[in-house]
Amino acid sequence: MKLPEQPRICMVMMSAIGDVVHALPVITAIKRHRPRARITWILQAPGAALVKGHKDVDEILIFDRKAGLRGFWNLRKQLKSRPFDVVLDLQCYLKASIITAMCRSPIKLGLDRARAKELNWLFTNAKIPAKPLNHVQAHFLEFLDAIEVPSDSLQWNIGPWPEERAWQAEFFSDMSSPRVALVAGTSNPLKDWLPDRMRELIDALESQGLRTILVGGNSAREIALGEMLAQRCTHAPKNALGSGLRKLVCILDGCDLVISPDTGPLHLAVALGKPVIGLYGYNSPTRVGPFRNDPKLLVDAYHDPGEAPQMTFTHRQGRMQKITVQNVLDRVDYWRALKQ
Repeated sequence: MKLPEQPRICMVMMSAIGDVVHALPVITAIKRHRPRARITWILQAPGAALVKGHKDVDEILIFDRKAGLRGFWNLRKQLKSRPFDVVLDLQCYLKASIITAMCRSPIKLGLDRARAKELNWLFTNAKIPAKPLNHVQAHFLEFLDAIEVPSDSLQWNIGPWPEERAWQAEFFSDMSSPRVALVAGTSNPLKDWLPDRMRELIDALESQGLRTILVGGNSAREIALGEMLAQRCTHAPKNALGSGLRKLVCILDGCDLVISPDTGPLHLAVALGKPVIGLYGYNSPTRVGPFRNDPKLLVDAYHDPGEAPQMTFTHRQGRMQKITVQNVLDRVDYWRALKQ
């Protein structure tokens, strides 16, 4: 399927921040291949906040999931006046399928039937070729192959934007390098690391001259963690919880290393080209780990010693507590050796 010179493209990918980050190389590749393409991205508000101002995204249409049927109706009214040449349905869930059905386009490209969920394949009229389950990022890049767009160079171009540099400089004005961002937690407590081990890690890093910054959202669980660390750490981290996604981009960009469980900020750090120590136990890092990151930085408690990598959606509970502070410090030592 070859794109016209000035294609009107709609991308449907609305969910988690990590998936929004994984979708960005699809957009940047299309724009490199077809500079005059017009790309509309249907997003929910958190993802829209992250990519607003991106030079390769021409238009953002926000889907308000919390509005229920009214959210679908409002989006439908906007889509009625927007014809497209192709719709890329990267999100194989029912809500995305309904939105894909609303789009006016002769081509609606989605997953092959074997990998599509919730009958998503019924709502698309073109399919990417069937392949085995793969890493989420690689899976998204298959859409580029289907529309004959080169996918050899991954670019995110996520910022910081020029107007954000002043805030970034002010944020780091009292912090010397090297700086380590610690992601507080995830949307799922089963993916979080143990708070007491994070406290021990922070003091160990500070004793080695590594300044630490606690980043993440403002959920009750994360706020409680920040308060505990402030009280119990010998050298409390700088608390940047709840800064918002655009400021998080600035913070991660200004750090030398990122330590994170399986959550969106981890993938955002990868997009910024930062070395990432990923902490995995609940999900398989083979499928959702930091893409093309140095594998020696990964702490993999999902797999048993000697077990072959599992490309799977299966969760494993109780694995995050297997990750010790020393496991993480060993990866920090490895990272420091690379810098020398």
